[in-house]
Amino acid sequence: MVTVTVKHLPAPVKQLLKLRTPQARTTPSLSRLTAVLSSTFQDAKAKKAETGWLTLAMCTLLTANAPPTIGHLYRFATRNDLENVSTRRGYDEALSKASLMRESALKSCIFVGVPRTILSLANLHETIEDDVKNGLRKTSVRTVDTKNVNEIVARGEALWDTIYEPHAEKLRNKLGSYHPDFIEFIIQAYGTVLAPLPGGDAVLGNLSRAQGSIVGTACLRAEGGVGPQLTSHVFGLLKARDVPGLSAEDYWLASDEGTEWVVRTVDKILDVVKPELAEGDAAAQAQAKL
Repeated sequence: MVTVTVKHLPAPVKQLLKLRTPQARTTPSLSRLTAVLSSTFQDAKAKKAETGWLTLAMCTLLTANAPPTIGHLYRFATRNDLENVSTRRGYDEALSKASLMRESALKSCIFVGVPRTILSLANLHETIEDDVKNGLRKTSVRTVDTKNVNEIVARGEALWDTIYEPHAEKLRNKLGSYHPDFIEFIIQAYGTVLAPLPGGDAVLGNLSRAQGSIVGTACLRAEGGVGPQLTSHVFGLLKARDVPGLSAEDYWLASDEGTEWVVRTVDKILDVVKPELAEGDAAAQAQAKL
């Protein structure tokens, strides 16, 4: 049997792939994006919720699938003048924020898939400065082997329970009935990716239990059309208030007020990137008044 190396797409297939909007969403007005990032960040600063703000902003823009906005967010978060790298506020701050954005993106793939995560991580990688890039972790801490697999599964099961109780077992059985491997995949993904890494704040970019629920809430709110899953992860954020050792920021974010703020802030950013959603809300509200 002769092996034939495929070097080019057949012309009809290549033409076909140009249809049905294969490209990412058109980048919104960067001046409008800067304005909404500025106003929401100042609000977050007043509430001492800057980490939660960066997490939700990253996940909202990633889900909206406008990759250049990711680099814009990084520049906004680390510089006084977005277009002037010399105004970066400091290496340690930039490294911390790049790490947090990168980790938020990784966790997002659980909720909105790998393709958008690749596009957003690529844009972030292209944007961050070389010294920050060199300072980011280069080796995986999530490699699964015979020595840690049980610990990872236990971590996933524990996170599952804290999000979904008192319905954790019922939901697990339900998803397992759809496909026996599906629930096992989810539990392993929760343990490997979604759960906080062992080591706490000593691990650069590590997201807390509450911040992980902000990832889920922001992604699913921005995704749209997944109401039951969004509701589950909003409950997960609210339940994070019971996790021992919460920071003051995480405790507020998991409060009723904080959770409402997370959803409303996602909407404000999303309305700039996907303005058709705001227009649809306005039309629905007007119809409801008739």
